[in-house]
Amino acid sequence: MSELLLGLDAGNTVVKAVLFDIAELWRNAADVIKECLSQANATGKDIAAIGLSGHGNGLYLLDGKNQPLLGIQSLDNRAAGLAEDLLAGDAARRAYPLCLQKPWPAQTATLLAWVKRNRPDIYRSIGTAFLCKDVLAFMLTGERSSDFSDMSGSGLMHIAARRYDDELLAAYGLADAMAFLPRLVQSDKVAGRISADAARLTQLQAGTPVAAGFFDIIASALGAGAATPGQAAIVAGSWGINQIILDRPLVDERIFHAATWRPDRYVAVESSATSAVNLEWFAREIIGGHDAAVFARCNDMVAEVEAGPDLPLFHPFLYGSATAPDAKGAFLGLSGWHGKAHLLYALYEGVVFEHRRHIDRLRAAGARFDEATLSGGGARSAVWCQMFADGIGVPVTVGDCEETGALGAAVAAGVAGGLFESLEDGVASMVRPKRRFTPRPVTGGLSDARYSLYLDLASMLARRWKAYRSEIA
Repeated sequence: MSELLLGLDAGNTVVKAVLFDIAELWRNAADVIKECLSQANATGKDIAAIGLSGHGNGLYLLDGKNQPLLGIQSLDNRAAGLAEDLLAGDAARRAYPLCLQKPWPAQTATLLAWVKRNRPDIYRSIGTAFLCKDVLAFMLTGERSSDFSDMSGSGLMHIAARRYDDELLAAYGLADAMAFLPRLVQSDKVAGRISADAARLTQLQAGTPVAAGFFDIIASALGAGAATPGQAAIVAGSWGINQIILDRPLVDERIFHAATWRPDRYVAVESSATSAVNLEWFAREIIGGHDAAVFARCNDMVAEVEAGPDLPLFHPFLYGSATAPDAKGAFLGLSGWHGKAHLLYALYEGVVFEHRRHIDRLRAAGARFDEATLSGGGARSAVWCQMFADGIGVPVTVGDCEETGALGAAVAAGVAGGLFESLEDGVASMVRPKRRFTPRPVTGGLSDARYSLYLDLASMLARRWKAYRSEIA
């Protein structure tokens, strides 16, 4: 009997390219699947079901003949100007009550509107508008589908009604886009089965069920053990994700919401590309490497730094800011005695501060939680985990499985394959905590003072960056 579950999690890359080769995404996935089977000494017959998770938003297009047309990641900022136009106009007012989100640069709806406005030749050729994981599902099964959680984060879905909506599409100027949106499938239901062609490429068995899967933030929450209302899940990865599981949306139009695996569960989300991706840049460009040994060295350097009022500050806006589209990353308060360790400490602290800023907005909107899970690349650093616990003021738990997105996808596969009765049962069976970090006693108010300065400087610089852009336009 098949006993193994395969979870695939497709995230953003950390390279600077803004276009993503869809064909390469599929080739890489096929190679990874084969390697995974080989390392586990397993065959396709051992796999009971497959689940998928992928970064939300961005835009992945196939043409009418199902050939790759265009891929844009969710770190992309090309539509920043259009997002501002949509926010300044009537679109945000019309869209928010339906999708519980406002336009932003890498949102799928905004990007699709950008393509329509700036690349009409491509827009006319669209056969299907996918999200990242949906490309893999299509290549594996030949089925054009997405799940409710992933599409709910894209600005294209009426969240309460759990369907596409003509009025919502019209708000973005996409009244003609309904024809290329994939059908919606429940996350833990079978979206398709492994095709003969995919079986040859991946060594999976033809006919194996593939679950529709998740928006990666939902998969990561489940894979970290957050599945019931009132639980918080933080992801420190390419994106800084801060989310609370709810049984109803928060009444606050500043807050982004997404659907989950069931109609009576939502997540309130505050996020931006301001998290551990900054360390990826620092390790690559300043330290000069990008492997586990380099990141371990970074952690050791940070652990040696003693917190103090004269350390530099860092604004983690290398890939943009959720609150100021023109903002840029910055080290501030440098002195001649500062070295790489001090810069790294500032980077770790700045990432925590930006997570805290997002969490403060969730709390101000009414979200309440007493502890949180932490996943993503940042969760592999014990010193960073402790800084998170100190910064947000609640205990932080890290799961035994580091790849929480893939684990959440595998849980969905378990339900689709009949191994679990529900996702909650799967989480109870497969998720195990590894370590818990408790906030250290607050002394002297140094952290709060530095956080306040961080916010003040970020606000001031945001105004100056915007003015600068206007001056050179």
